[in-house]
Amino acid sequence: MAISKDMIIADLIALDPNYAAILMASGMGCVGCPSSQGESLEQAAYVHGMDLDELLGRLNEYAQTKEA
Repeated sequence: MAISKDMIIADLIALDPNYAAILMASGMGCVGCPSSQGESLEQAAYVHGMDLDELLGRLNEYAQTKEA
């Protein structure tokens, strides 16, 4: 399953809690706070000044290892 910019952070973490570690290592230290839970990856990347394509690359790289 491909991770897209429209995915909600809480939904992503519900799929696999390891996504939270990737988000935090990428610079999103507040993935557990209530406001971030309803944000899309695109919104969160914008708020944190992150490169969305780079973040999606990391998340999808992990997702591919799960499918293998």
